[in-house]
Amino acid sequence: MRLKYRLLIVLVLFITGVFAQTNVISQVNIEGNKRTKTSFLKRLAFVKDGAVLDSTKIASDIRRLKLLPSVANVSYKVVPANNSRYHLTYIIEENFAIIPGLNISTDNNGEFAYRTSIFDFNFLGRNQIIGGFYSRNVFNSYAAFWEAPNLFTRKLGVGINYQNLVSQEPVFFENDNDVNYKFSTKAFEIKLQYEPNFHNRLELGLNLSSEHYNYLEGNLQAGIPEQLKANKTAIIGEYEYNNINIFYQYQSGFRSLLTYRFVTGATGENDLLNNFFIGWNDFEYFKRIGNKGNWANRLRLAYASNDDTPFAPFAVDNQLNIRGVGNTIDRGTASIVLNTEYRHTLYEKGWFVIQSNAFIDAGSWRNPGENLNELFDGSTVKFYPGLGLRFIHKRIFNAVFRLDYGFGVGSDATNGLVFGIGQYF
Repeated sequence: MRLKYRLLIVLVLFITGVFAQTNVISQVNIEGNKRTKTSFLKRLAFVKDGAVLDSTKIASDIRRLKLLPSVANVSYKVVPANNSRYHLTYIIEENFAIIPGLNISTDNNGEFAYRTSIFDFNFLGRNQIIGGFYSRNVFNSYAAFWEAPNLFTRKLGVGINYQNLVSQEPVFFENDNDVNYKFSTKAFEIKLQYEPNFHNRLELGLNLSSEHYNYLEGNLQAGIPEQLKANKTAIIGEYEYNNINIFYQYQSGFRSLLTYRFVTGATGENDLLNNFFIGWNDFEYFKRIGNKGNWANRLRLAYASNDDTPFAPFAVDNQLNIRGVGNTIDRGTASIVLNTEYRHTLYEKGWFVIQSNAFIDAGSWRNPGENLNELFDGSTVKFYPGLGLRFIHKRIFNAVFRLDYGFGVGSDATNGLVFGIGQYF
């Protein structure tokens, strides 16, 4: 009798196994990639040979691969093999990823600044970033960068950069008394990058720098030295949450990027360049409007140690936050900035796109040593609506040639032209 029961159990288990067969991906293939290594793409993909066929995991892979600088778009196909086995193929449309860059800005006062750069965003075919820039803002500056986000594992990488920056920095005092300094800094930075999944990314690093301020011109107030210098050791970090969907020039979804820097070892000759904390969070929201429209928004909340010093960390600047305002026209120790714009595709044929842009840039700042209420009382508000054009190459990473003109609102406002590579945000 026991033998009969055992045979019955075995028969039931066999029948259940036959009817419960799952569809399995026996082979994952990559097509269409030329410069990007197939082994690198397979390493990043969640779906592996022998995995259960799951459309949600395939969709996750497509979103992950489309975030790579070397990938313009991804599609897939599933082909039956035999016995509930399937072949999955990801079809890659590859970006050209060696990108020159040029940022130019000017204003009503004739101030002119530019930065030229070249970066390879697919170095060694593994989406490592290598490159540098040269800039001219009264003085010459340069920098070099290397980032390998997946160097050690698919989740763990490293970034290294060196910057030698020199610029004319206005320092603002009461009664509209401005002083210009020559600011120079040499900095070396190394950071670890960790990506637990394609929605989240963390960075932790160390920055060693030497800063110098040398007086150039202006009415120098009593107690403010002609020269300042300090050596600094800083702990830096970033946390990014990214849930953006990309389809060529269109974006939809939400992204949050938190950046902080804590200077722990500032050593100088006075109390004007002390230890401090600085941090900001960019909240970005994108929404498709019809077939040709894209609504883009960025809210930046920034806060730093509120030392009563003219060398405050947050600048009001054309290329950073307010288009048309000028090149570093004010500073603060806290800020709220909102950039909102509507992008509309005017012309699209093959790889080429012309996109129009209407924007509003607005923000307020807390002056050094003042109360946070200054952010909301209207005394420091900047409001700049404007119009722009975008010329886009759909097969080259970040190949967006941007031209914006901001119109200042207010009695002391300026107008200005801002040119750059890549969307403003």
